[in-house]
Amino acid sequence: MALIKHGEVVADRFLDVTGATAIPARGAIVVSLEQWLANLDVLVARTDPLGIRLKRDQHPEVVADDLDHFALIALEVPVFKDGRAFGYARLLRERWGFRGELRAVGDVLPEQVPFMQRIGFDAFELRGWTPAGSGTPADQLRWLRQAASAPDRQGAGGHDLERPAYPG
Repeated sequence: MALIKHGEVVADRFLDVTGATAIPARGAIVVSLEQWLANLDVLVARTDPLGIRLKRDQHPEVVADDLDHFALIALEVPVFKDGRAFGYARLLRERWGFRGELRAVGDVLPEQVPFMQRIGFDAFELRGWTPAGSGTPADQLRWLRQAASAPDRQGAGGHDLERPAYPG
């Protein structure tokens, strides 16, 4: 699985513990909504970066009041044609002002990346994907981003497709 941030393949600094029974005391971790709700006091007290992974049927409104605790929100895309993550991402950025890393995980197609960037995603887990030809995944993503940001194409609200990265 390739983690792409800002057009580059990067190492994931977060450990996904969503299936674990014990939560590590140290280190950057990603927890499930169930873990968050069951261990709220312990997780809020942590000083290391914390992320949460939301499934397609877990609306982000459930954690809207807790967004300041998260450095990362990972939204699952169970199948490429399920668009709920697109709407959730837009709500997180525009309604609730989430400024951390917003990551698409699951069945993310490279062709979807430019559109996902338009609505606020800034990181993508591309599982089982290898680029066509001899380019690296990052080369392929740079090409897709350039193709999608043609001057005659604009996103919602008149924004260019090449939306600046959110700090985080």
